Amino acid sequence: MTRLTRSFAILAALGLATGAVSVAPPAAAREYVTVTVTDRPPPPRFERPPPARIGYVWAPGYWNWYGGRYVWVGGHWNPVRPGYVYRPPVWRPYGHGWRIERETWVRDGGWHR
Repeated sequence: MTRLTRSFAILAALGLATGAVSVAPPAAAREYVTVTVTDRPPPPRFERPPPARIGYVWAPGYWNWYGGRYVWVGGHWNPVRPGYVYRPPVWRPYGHGWRIERETWVRDGGWHR
């Protein structure tokens, strides 16, 4: 191996090592905006749940606050997460208004592998 070839090989190896070390994974943070609404949310709309699907849980529809008014968001399927329980969004009284608790997955304390 000539001196010039060896120098290029070392330079390439250093470049690859520097690139591999400097790669940062994207942040997994979520941003939440909390809005308190003075108007009580409308009653939920009736949605007939579709037949069960293996490996999925049905997330019922709910009223969301968007653009200064309530907007209906239809139900949808979510993939099951073993060891977790799905909690749908719910509006709760807060002070002199209403605040939504977003859908979430919580650990199932009685679940074991």
